[in-house]
Amino acid sequence: MTLPCAELHLHLEGTLEPETIFALAERNRVTLPYADVADLARRYDFTDLQSFLDLYYANMATLRTAEDFADMTTAYLARAAAGGVRHAEVFLDPQAHLDRGIALETVLEGVSTALASSEREHGVSTGLLIAFLRDLDAEYALRTLDRILALGTPILGIGLDSAEVGHPPSKFAAVYDRARAEGLHCVAHAGEEGPPSYIWEALDVLRVERVDHGVRCLEDDRLVDRLVAERIPLTVCPLSNVRLRVVPDLAAHPLREMLRRGLHVTVNSDDPAYFGGYLDDNVGATARALDLTPADLRELAENSIEASFLDRTRKNDLLAEIEAAAEAMAPGGSR
Repeated sequence: MTLPCAELHLHLEGTLEPETIFALAERNRVTLPYADVADLARRYDFTDLQSFLDLYYANMATLRTAEDFADMTTAYLARAAAGGVRHAEVFLDPQAHLDRGIALETVLEGVSTALASSEREHGVSTGLLIAFLRDLDAEYALRTLDRILALGTPILGIGLDSAEVGHPPSKFAAVYDRARAEGLHCVAHAGEEGPPSYIWEALDVLRVERVDHGVRCLEDDRLVDRLVAERIPLTVCPLSNVRLRVVPDLAAHPLREMLRRGLHVTVNSDDPAYFGGYLDDNVGATARALDLTPADLRELAENSIEASFLDRTRKNDLLAEIEAAAEAMAPGGSR
């Protein structure tokens, strides 16, 4: 039995499994540079973030129609629901599709259609976060945001992803000012490959409500103190950190230390098709590697709900579900 939880750091394009990539390629008559699924899977031995991004963006070439984007999103939601996810706030990279000639309307129509039916079909409530590519210029991000707002597509907020080093959060200050003026939530990737100073910038310049990754905060005690005091959530992705060489293996992951120091940490899957597992896989593997206790796992599940952008009533309902599930899993409880 898996504790109910929320997933707060998930890139929809990162859920394209090798089999799906080949199916979409056949549907859309896209020629892939891989002989077969096994050949593609062999290329998932990444040396760093950029080596992953190169493959990640190349495989997006198979996404062409609104149906493709809807199918990708639906497949993730079904798998997430099976793993105990009850709420998902998911990232989408519209610029990556615009740059290859796919209309913004096509991308948003497919994703938003699938998200709109998620709670009815999968029991998973959702929110869409538009992620801007930090290795592109801020003016492009601002234009893209304005276009999305003009279309009226329901979005929860904005984020910042892609190659981190050399692209500090402050570069996107105007974009985040615009988003806040529109009442959108603000998050950003920081402190994965980038230094702790990027987390400071995300907090002070972008005024984010959550930090995605943030594992390098432990290098700065003053930053840790601030994150604890302000209860800033960190959306940590353990299997991603291993596959991208942020840490050598799960046994060396700082998650347990982060919990010990009082950080508001959550577990997420990032790009599960590329990194070896969905949210429940991340929780299970990390729990085994770090010898996490049932109390730790309950804290992580509760943190995920509290860190979400759900309203208080919905949070309380999900926290009650976690409590009931935890009691059922306890020795002597009903399983």
